[in-house]
Amino acid sequence: MSHGRDTAPKPYGTVAGFATADELLAATQAVVNAGYKKLDAYSPVPVHGLADVMNFKDFRLHYGALAGGLTGATVGMSLQAITGGALTRIGIELPPMWQYAHNTGGKPLFSWPMFIPVMFECTILLTAFAVVGGLFALCGLPKPHHPIFNAEAFHRASQDRYFLCVEATDPRYAPDQVASLMHEMGAESVEHVMTSEGY
Repeated sequence: MSHGRDTAPKPYGTVAGFATADELLAATQAVVNAGYKKLDAYSPVPVHGLADVMNFKDFRLHYGALAGGLTGATVGMSLQAITGGALTRIGIELPPMWQYAHNTGGKPLFSWPMFIPVMFECTILLTAFAVVGGLFALCGLPKPHHPIFNAEAFHRASQDRYFLCVEATDPRYAPDQVASLMHEMGAESVEHVMTSEGY
């Protein structure tokens, strides 16, 4: 019973394995020059310049971190202002259990210099939550199985091989043309990868 959902394996893309980082970089440049946009590279070590070649410019995580930081600063400042009784100065009365207005040493109720440590800590805390949550969301985690794991040679991606995958969702994707281009660039292995059944 399929419940209206097609669970048959579908093409995921074409994966090519390379022996060195320089070969991966050259192949990525050739694939980008050929007009492919939906591609991903897998490497056991960081490859300097690879993100630039892939035109990877995704700043969503930066904006999430900024939003988390601004929210944290606002929450930290507001928490102290409300509990310190600063709202009573502008005519807003809250229940006594929410306010601890206690004038210590003649300091004003809204004394922002003394609020800085708590505001800073709230900023750091919510920025960290936003970055970790955003990273998980943008990477699609948790993902117990990825179609790229169906490539036979891919088990070496964490050891000594570099892989480039052109995804089937690319508008220009043609398996034979991609495979031919990868062979021209010196790929050790080229595989057409299918998604797993049910994914």
